[in-house]
Amino acid sequence: MPGVAFFLPPITGVRLGLQMRLSTRGRYAVMALAEMARREAAQREPLEARPASIADIAAAQHLSAAYLEQLFGRLRRAGLVESARGPGGGYRLLPAPERITIAAIIDAVEEPISATRCEEGNPGCLAGQRCDTHDLWAELGGQIRLFLAGVTLADVLAGRILGRATAPLPPS
Repeated sequence: MPGVAFFLPPITGVRLGLQMRLSTRGRYAVMALAEMARREAAQREPLEARPASIADIAAAQHLSAAYLEQLFGRLRRAGLVESARGPGGGYRLLPAPERITIAAIIDAVEEPISATRCEEGNPGCLAGQRCDTHDLWAELGGQIRLFLAGVTLADVLAGRILGRATAPLPPS
């Protein structure tokens, strides 16, 4: 499955070549739910919001409707969306956008958040052995997960993202 590379910004003039892989599964799921949250917020009564069709979400975000259909099955099973059948049917967000974290969306579509090159269940990253930097990359993956667990769909829509990632305090 194709992935998207994330490049970390330079730190004190040093350019890091670290690439984080997050497949289209996680990105598309976040984009689709953000689109749903935006549509629901624009309606007068969000609790009675019209369901959003996969086709409408796909068109608005320039995504594959067939691929979104697969993702929405996972999102529904995770309790993030509910389906409405019949004419005018589609999907609605189940919890409010303030209660849906980006990490929950990524978890729902079974997207691992990892900065190591170790495969899950594999004992190590160098021919079965742990490399010297394994803990560094594992901790980075944990920090990314913590960041995403602290960001909700409501934060994304309100533009409350920039400036949230801060550098650690220097040792005293």
